[in-house]
Amino acid sequence: MMLSVAAACRLGSFTLNVSFEFPTPGVVALFGRSGCGKTTVTNIIAGLLRPDSGCVILDDTVLLDSQRRIAVRPELRRIGYVFQDTRLFPHLSVAANLAYAQKRAIGPPYVDVAAVSRMLDLVPMMNRRTHQLSGGERQRVAIGRALLTQPRLLVLDEPLAALDDARREDVLPYLETLRDQLAIPMVYVTHDFAEVLRLATHIVLMESGSVTAMGTVGEMSLNPALRSIIGPDAVGSIIDGVVLGFDPSSNLTRVRVGEGEINVQAGGLAAGTALRVQLLARDVIVSTQLPRHLSVRNSLAGTVTGLHGDDDESDLVTIDIGGAEILSRITKAATRELSLKPGVKAWALVKSVSLRGHAFAARPL
Repeated sequence: MMLSVAAACRLGSFTLNVSFEFPTPGVVALFGRSGCGKTTVTNIIAGLLRPDSGCVILDDTVLLDSQRRIAVRPELRRIGYVFQDTRLFPHLSVAANLAYAQKRAIGPPYVDVAAVSRMLDLVPMMNRRTHQLSGGERQRVAIGRALLTQPRLLVLDEPLAALDDARREDVLPYLETLRDQLAIPMVYVTHDFAEVLRLATHIVLMESGSVTAMGTVGEMSLNPALRSIIGPDAVGSIIDGVVLGFDPSSNLTRVRVGEGEINVQAGGLAAGTALRVQLLARDVIVSTQLPRHLSVRNSLAGTVTGLHGDDDESDLVTIDIGGAEILSRITKAATRELSLKPGVKAWALVKSVSLRGHAFAARPL
């Protein structure tokens, strides 16, 4: 099952020409600098904008095919759209906003008001008017309203952009819940890579109306085009691991990554839980000898597969740890002294406190 999108159009001086597809269910992040065409793509998917030519297919349903003159009306596409500005009815209560969406639903119901209220923690605010809510609360109501239309696809256009960091952190766990519990496909527009890391399974990288790269989050974390957007401090690798268990003596969670094992500060996760781990290149130390008697808790054996000049003073070293690749930024002097080159055996060292982990739906070992 796939979402397939191909579209071309001209809007004033801006030209869009994109083509991508990703498996469903999943969360694809449209990522790129402001003005690259992300919202234009979501409007085409939702049917709010008709391209000059294009084709949009969701699983086995053709939503748009300009050659065959097929264009399903927006209200019949079963796409829930969450905007940045929420677009709630301010004169209605939360309950009434949700009821309005439920009445407009088409297709077989798979979620009801009780389930949505529980997942998004809306019960305490059901009788309040939306203008009495915080920004984060309003966005949760907007997500709930979109879900109650019983969509086959959820489109979220920078839903957290208007929120401060604290409110953003309040809403993100609810989006993770929707991804894992409902398994509803999502197209997620953002310019914040932290949101991509938390939510996405795939990334479509856009620039000036075109798709420049696409792939899984792990694959894209190694892509130079993505690195140029997120900046040097966020450069690193994102690898998928599986929780092995919790070590009470160290208060750390053991995670299998590639052919190795790391320890992460992430308690309360059952064995078998999928855990995405971000290793920033600046936090990874490289050794060409088996490390001994160090305070660093994580040592991953691998082989150098790439060496690229990051700037005038540093190199990015790629190390294959068996089924996954990680990046390390080191000085050019260190590269020379360690005689690093492709094929050299190396160990990647990283402190547990430097690791960032985000859990996904559990899967068996």
